[in-house]
Amino acid sequence: MNDYVLILNAGSSSLKFCVYRPPRNGNLDMVVRGQIEGIGGAAVLSAKDSDGKTLVDKKPFAQIKDAVDALDTLAGWLRTQFKEARLVGVGHRVVHGGTSYFLPTIVTEDVLNKLRQLIPLAPLHQPYNIAAIDAVSNRLPGVPQVACFDTGFHRGHDSIVDLVPLPENIRNQGVQKYGFHGLSYEYINSIIPEVAPEIKGGRTIVAHLGSGASLCAIANGKSVDTTMGFTAVDGLCMGTRPGALDPGVVLYMFQSLGLSVSEVENILYKRSGLIGISGKSNDMRDLLEQEGGKESQAVDYFVYRAAKEIGALTAVLKGLDALVFTAGIGENSPIIRQRICDASAWLGIELDEQANKSNKKSRISTLGSKVGVFVIPTNEELMIARHLSKALKL
Repeated sequence: MNDYVLILNAGSSSLKFCVYRPPRNGNLDMVVRGQIEGIGGAAVLSAKDSDGKTLVDKKPFAQIKDAVDALDTLAGWLRTQFKEARLVGVGHRVVHGGTSYFLPTIVTEDVLNKLRQLIPLAPLHQPYNIAAIDAVSNRLPGVPQVACFDTGFHRGHDSIVDLVPLPENIRNQGVQKYGFHGLSYEYINSIIPEVAPEIKGGRTIVAHLGSGASLCAIANGKSVDTTMGFTAVDGLCMGTRPGALDPGVVLYMFQSLGLSVSEVENILYKRSGLIGISGKSNDMRDLLEQEGGKESQAVDYFVYRAAKEIGALTAVLKGLDALVFTAGIGENSPIIRQRICDASAWLGIELDEQANKSNKKSRISTLGSKVGVFVIPTNEELMIARHLSKALKL
């Protein structure tokens, strides 16, 4: 392999990465997929090739304190794998593009400065996305980088959808609905004609259910509405975020409980949602192992919120042709899929229980179901690689 592109999805404690060959005959070939986990302490590196063969399995490192250390570690390992290869571009997932950026954008210092201003709107993601870009810039200044935005797929909504009902002088400061998980939704939308051609162009709700969770209503291949709003705190109940919340609760925390801005931010982003209700875990797998008590209450609320918002987005779409589950919980939890579908049975959903449990079929509804239900694995990294290749004209 002479040339390769690197895709990075940086978080607070992990760095996910993929290596692709530049397009040949219009196709991108994935060569390596892996991650570094445990950034900030003793970290481990894992990676597999395109056939699923393990290249390295949880190789430990004494200390990886930040994104720079993680990138240096990754770069050293990649050099052992691709000794004669040349890195021709790096693509990044960037959660928030604000009002300025929604199309994939070649990174410059001016772009970075504007993205830094959006850190308060996505404190769980934006700082780490930017740190990875900075690290590449410092270590590989001649390699072009492309930022791909989770807000991009949702641009083009009707103006009423993105309106936040606050005074105009506040709205003019960029306060509007943005929506997130756009790279995931864009990928699902791109692959529907291949894996589920019967719902191509129809009225579809995609449920991206993971530690971060949201729904997107899609009609004729375009985002019509989504559950996340100005920030990624809004909408569904999530692992550590509450989702939709009466703003009066936030005022109460400030005014009556005397909490500081940093304390409230910490509660909203790190101590709410599943972990807030259960008091024990933000991992759906842990919660499902328990029967009764606060763990079950957290699961019940997660399902309730998802079913409620499916109903709301169905109203926006004026009907529903398909429901697609994706992301960690959506792809891997038959129980959660079944419970959400049972709660949405009034729409005419009939689940095929065997197909749902098998995790081997895309369609998990019966052929007689009025609404087709599908499980489609997402691939944000491939979506970023496609955008990178186009932006850099590879």
